[in-house]
Amino acid sequence: MLIEIMEELQEKTLQRETVSVEIANNSTPFAELDDEVKLALTSASEKKAFDLRALDLREIASFTEFFIIASGANQRQVQAIADEIEEQLKKQLKSKAVRTEGYASAEWVLMDYGDFIVHIFEQKAREFYDLERLWRDARRVELPENI
Repeated sequence: MLIEIMEELQEKTLQRETVSVEIANNSTPFAELDDEVKLALTSASEKKAFDLRALDLREIASFTEFFIIASGANQRQVQAIADEIEEQLKKQLKSKAVRTEGYASAEWVLMDYGDFIVHIFEQKAREFYDLERLWRDARRVELPENI
């Protein structure tokens, strides 16, 4: 009797209908970004920032449109990344941060450019604050492989 029931369950399991699930494209193409955001991302990449991410917040936040999140290996690299972003945006696009916080300690540097905010972390601080998890509803930006 038990064997018959198990065979019947197995038969039903094998005959179960397959369901197709469509996943909406939840990303923003790099080409759609403003020049300032593109330049900030490439500047961070030039200073060997790792775990570089960009989040599109336009649909879920009113205070800014994008987050750029990057990591540096140590305080010196975090500051170098921040310096490069600031220098290139100022030189090439005449853009200046509204405010910068955390530069002296360089554990987490925040650079607010209004339409986008740059977060540069040391690895431990990035893991602790985990902005990607906090903003998981944001669309991801598709970054080119060379960034």
